Amino acid sequence: MRTNDEERMLGRLLIVDDDKLAMKQLEQALKKAGHAVTATQSGGNAQALLEKQPFDVVLAELNMDKVDGMQLLKRCRESHPDTEVILLAGGATLESAVEAMRQGAFHYLAKPCPPDEVRQVVAEALEKIRLRRERSRLREQVEGYQGAVRILTQDSRMQHLLDMARQVAPTDCNVLITGESGTGKELFARYLHHQSRRESGPFVAVNCGAFNEELLANELFGHVKGAFTGAHADKKGLLEAASGGTLFLDEITEMSPTMQVKLLRVIQEKEVLPLGATRPVKIDVRFIAATNRDVQEMVKQGGFRQDLYFRLNVVNLHIPALSARREDVPLLACHFLLKHAALMGKGVTELAADALDLLRAYDFPGNVRELENIIERGVAITTGHSIEPAHLPDDLRELSIRTFRKKAGRIPTLEKQEQDYIAWVLQEAGGNQTLAAQLLGIDRVSLWRKLKRYEVEKG
Repeated sequence: MRTNDEERMLGRLLIVDDDKLAMKQLEQALKKAGHAVTATQSGGNAQALLEKQPFDVVLAELNMDKVDGMQLLKRCRESHPDTEVILLAGGATLESAVEAMRQGAFHYLAKPCPPDEVRQVVAEALEKIRLRRERSRLREQVEGYQGAVRILTQDSRMQHLLDMARQVAPTDCNVLITGESGTGKELFARYLHHQSRRESGPFVAVNCGAFNEELLANELFGHVKGAFTGAHADKKGLLEAASGGTLFLDEITEMSPTMQVKLLRVIQEKEVLPLGATRPVKIDVRFIAATNRDVQEMVKQGGFRQDLYFRLNVVNLHIPALSARREDVPLLACHFLLKHAALMGKGVTELAADALDLLRAYDFPGNVRELENIIERGVAITTGHSIEPAHLPDDLRELSIRTFRKKAGRIPTLEKQEQDYIAWVLQEAGGNQTLAAQLLGIDRVSLWRKLKRYEVEKG
C-alpha cells in the first residue's frame, strides 16, 4: 500500500518573495518534497515567468513593491485560471485573509511559515488540481461517447472483451453474454449489433423471464388470424420482426424446455412457424442471448438443453462485476451524472472527491445499474453543482465506510477526528464561527485556516 507522501502529486511551483532568506527557505523545503521549484524576488519577473511556462502553484508574498501578491493573484485568475495561488504575509489579519480568498486564492499563510505546513498546503492545492484535471478528462472522455453505442471502460479485461466483440461482430455467429444482473449485458448486445453489418437492421430485445410459456411463444412466433380466441388479425412475431437484424434473448435460461426445443429448431432451420399457420416464414436473424446464471451447471443438471447451449454459445463474452473493475467507477459515474443532469435540466457538474471515495469503496451488488440509480438520485436531490456524500444513500455511506476500514485495516486519523469535531462544534454553534472558535479555545483566524484546509461546511 502506498503512503500518503507517495500518493501526492508533484508539481511545478513558483515562489515569489522579496525577502531572500524567506524565499530560499521555502525553495529548499519544497524541493526537498520533490517539487520542481522556480524562485524569484520580483513580482515583475514572476509575471514574465508565468507567460513563458505553466506553473501549478504560485506562492507569493502579499506585500511587495511594484507588483505584489494580490496583483499576481488577479493576473493568474485572468490569464492562468488553472494555477492555484497561495499568498504569504507577515502579521496576517482576518480581513486580508478574507479578501485574498474572495479574490480566488487557494490559501493564505502567515509568516514565518512552518515547512511542514507549507508542504501540506501545497499538497492540498495540487490534489485540487489533480481532481480538476481528472474530472475534465472524464468529462471529455464521456462526451466523446455521446451519440454512439459505446462501452465506457478503463479496465484491461473489459478492453479485451471489447476487442473480441469487435472481432466477432461482423460475423453472423451467435453470442452468449454472461454476467451478474446489472453489468450491462444488453448494452453489450447493442454494441455487437452496431458493430455488425446488420447495423441498419432492427435490434429486437425480449426478456424471456417476463412471460409465461404461452405468451412468450406468441411474442416470438406471432400468430395468424383465427389461431385462437381473440386472434382477430395476423400478428408478426419478434423473430420475424428481427429479420435482417439482431434478436437479443435476455435471461435465456428462464425459457421453458418446450420453448427451448422450438427455439433450437428456429436457429437450425432459419425459419419460424407462426401459431395457427401452415407454412413457415424464412428469417435472417443473428441471435445474441444473455443470462446471469451458470448455464454449464444448468446443462449438467438438465435445466437447459445442451444442444441449444452449443448453438447459442458459439462465442461467450463474460462481463465482470463492477466490484472487480473499480477503476471504471469514476468514468461511469461521470457519464451518468452528465446524462441525468441533462435529462433533469439541472446544473450539476461534478462529483465531490469524498463522495467518489465512498463509491470506490462500495461493492455494488447491483453493478452498473445500481451505480446509475445512485447517481440519478444524487442529481435529483442536490441543490448545488456537485453530488456530496450527503446525497448518497445512507446504507451506501455506512457500508462503504465499514468495507473500506475492513479492507484497509484503518481507523480514523487524528486529522479526520479533528475535522469531524470542528464540524460538530460549528453545527452546535449554529454556524457562528466566532462562537465556535471560543468553544474550541482557538482564535478565529486559526479556525478559518482549519475550515479552509478541511473544507468543512460552514453552517
